[in-house]
This record gives sequence, C-alpha cells and structure tokens, in this order.
Amino acid sequence: MSAVWLHVGQCGNQIGQEWWRIITEGAGHSCEADRYPFLSRDGKLGAVCVDSEPKVLRKAQKLVKHGCFRESNLIVGQEGRGSNWAYGYYGPPNEGERGLLQRTMESFRKETERRDCYSGTVLFHSLSGGTGAGLGARLCEEIREAYPVGHILSVSVAPHQAGESPLQHYNTLLCLAALQRSADGVLLFHNDEALSRVLSLQSRSPSSLSSPQAQASLSSMNSHIASCLAGLLYPVHNLTTPSRISLGLEPWELLRSVSPVPATKFLHTTQAHTRSTVLWDSLAASTLQMLPRHSPSGNPHYSSAVLAVARGDQCNSFLSSLDPVLRRLRHGHRCAAWNPFPIDYWTDPQDVVSPSPSSRSLTVCSNHSSVTDLLQRVGKRARDMFQARAYLHWYHRYGCEDQDFLQAFDTLRTVTEEYRAGEE
Repeated sequence: MSAVWLHVGQCGNQIGQEWWRIITEGAGHSCEADRYPFLSRDGKLGAVCVDSEPKVLRKAQKLVKHGCFRESNLIVGQEGRGSNWAYGYYGPPNEGERGLLQRTMESFRKETERRDCYSGTVLFHSLSGGTGAGLGARLCEEIREAYPVGHILSVSVAPHQAGESPLQHYNTLLCLAALQRSADGVLLFHNDEALSRVLSLQSRSPSSLSSPQAQASLSSMNSHIASCLAGLLYPVHNLTTPSRISLGLEPWELLRSVSPVPATKFLHTTQAHTRSTVLWDSLAASTLQMLPRHSPSGNPHYSSAVLAVARGDQCNSFLSSLDPVLRRLRHGHRCAAWNPFPIDYWTDPQDVVSPSPSSRSLTVCSNHSSVTDLLQRVGKRARDMFQARAYLHWYHRYGCEDQDFLQAFDTLRTVTEEYRAGEE
C-alpha cells in the first residue's frame, strides 16, 4: 500500500464515504488483491477523516464499529469554520497543540508509517468551505513540507456559480492558489457539471417516465463524483504485478500521464457507462458531449494530455477498436500539437463503476484548458469584492492579510497564462 487518503470538511468526507462504499461493497466481484492498496496490514482502510463539526463523521463512526476505519483517524472538532478560508487555515487563536491541524498531522504521520512504501496522499475537499478550503489548503502545505518527495493528488469540488456563500469566491481563490503551490495534480469537479450529469442520467432511467420533475440529490452528486474517481483510481490490469497484485500506482501514474507540464495541473474528468454491449467508440463520443468546447468568449479549448480508462473490457474489445477511439478522443479534445503522445489508456476486465456481467465504463481524464474559465471567473468576482473591501475584515480577524489576496490573484493569472501558452 502506498497512499494515504485524507478527507477534509463536509464535502470531502461525504464524497469519501461514497468512495469507500464502492471500495468495500461495490467491488465485491473483484479479487481481494485489488483492495490491497487501500488496506493497512491489520485490514483497516488507510484513511484519515477530519471535520470541524461532528455531524458528517457520525456516519464514519459506523465504519469504525464494523472494523473498517481506525477510530484514532477520525479527527472531530466541536465548532465550524464559518465558511471562512482564513478561519480554517489559521484556526482559532486559542486552539493550541491539540487543535485540528496538529491532531490531523499526528494521525497522518502514524498512517504513513503503516504504509509498506509511502508514495503520496490523495486529498478530498471542497474549494468553498472554511474547513475544506482553508484547513485543506493548510494540510496540503504541511504535508508537502513534511514529506517533500511524496506526491499530492487533490480531489477538489468547485461550488455552484449561482452561489453557496458570499465568501465562496475568496475561499476558492485562496484555495486554488495554495493547491497550485503545493499539489502535484488537482482533479477538479464542478457542482454545476455534476448536477447536470446526474439530471441527464435520471432523465434516461425508466423511473423518470413517472416523475418527469425528478431532482438531483446531494447524495447522487457525491455518488457521481465517487464513480468517476473509481473509474480512474481503482486498480487496473495494466498496473498490476505478474502475480496480479496491485501496488496502488494508479494515482501517481495518472499524474505522470496527464501532467506533462508542472505549471498546468488542473484535470477535468468525464465518464460514460452502459450495461449493454455498446461500442467503445460510442462511449468515447458520450464522454466528449460533457466536455466544455469553448470559453465564454468563444475561444476553443484544448487538452495537453488525456488518459482513458476502459473497464469491463473482458474480451479485449477495447484494444481491437483502439485506433478509432483514440482518433475520436484526440480530435474531440483538440490535443496540443507539441505533445507527440497526448493520449494514454488503461484497461481492466472488471467494471467497478457499475458491476454487472455486461457493463462497461469509459472514464476520461484530461489536462484541459477549460479550467481557465473557472480561474478567470473566480479571479474577477473576488477582485471586484477585494477592491470594494467587502468582507475583508472577516479574513483579517484570523490572520489573513491583503498580501495573501494579491499573491493569489497573481498565481491564478500566471496559471491562466501558462494554459494559453500551452495552446500556442
């Protein structure tokens, strides 16, 4: 086992619970060797869960009773962080040595020592919450400083554009800047895209005929994100040893495949799955329908690198149709001309996303320039608020300074320029 899985805040823990449900229940058809990367030697999951309020982690307590989680790895506070990045990052003034940050890092250290070979961390969190964005960013920086050789892959969820909190643009700005400095890759999910995808899937189900006004629940959105993660990070046949043992290399090989340039590390994920023998080319076309093609100003987006993970390829049908699938993905993603090998692919005979004898799934992760739409939108709205001095006193109260905002603006501007330069 090589990774430690760190869940921070309400969003990070809710998606994490869906993720572990897939690993412990949904993968019942897979061999036990596939679960090896997620377990310590005593059979407990290698996860650390932290939140500033106890409500969300009560569900994780049930997994402790079932012997799945280690109770000492559930780090719970008694007061929230007020949707304030600064409060989450710096913590209460009188928190002391037994604060959330110190307790989490101590549990994290012990968990790394249980690894056969610690290779990195997968961090689940949101970009807009006080705990997820603020404490998540601080933990990312602390882990980078304490374990400089280890990889950090962040699973980050962006808020709805319509607004979840008046502070969400500040929080997202500061968190994205911190991830750019400390993380090796950011699997970026958008609440608006997850909602749209879930509603699209519900509209195709037979039950939608009786309830055409069905609404997507938060749980179904979390399940969709966890499904995409399972498609990417669950062990695949390509990366196992000759004795079919997985070493848990998927997160780090993902980074190698889709992050050819260290300065551009924000990753977009789409997924299509079916329970019938639909052609892989059709699944590839479905993933492209969910891909943003143009910026609000009409400029076309591009991908510097793409990874396709085909699951349910029991008779090597994906390999037999490889050329048309890769051509479709290359054309649909407008792959950068400077990358001679822009597309990588993995296959596995079992489909953990939707387990059934005939199910297939195709999960596509790309280093896609559409992230600049988010960076520019967040930067503009946050700068408008900053110039009006709106809400800044809430951040100054906990130690955040104007220079932190100015540095974050500069970081997002630099990332945007790097993506533009990559297309040229």
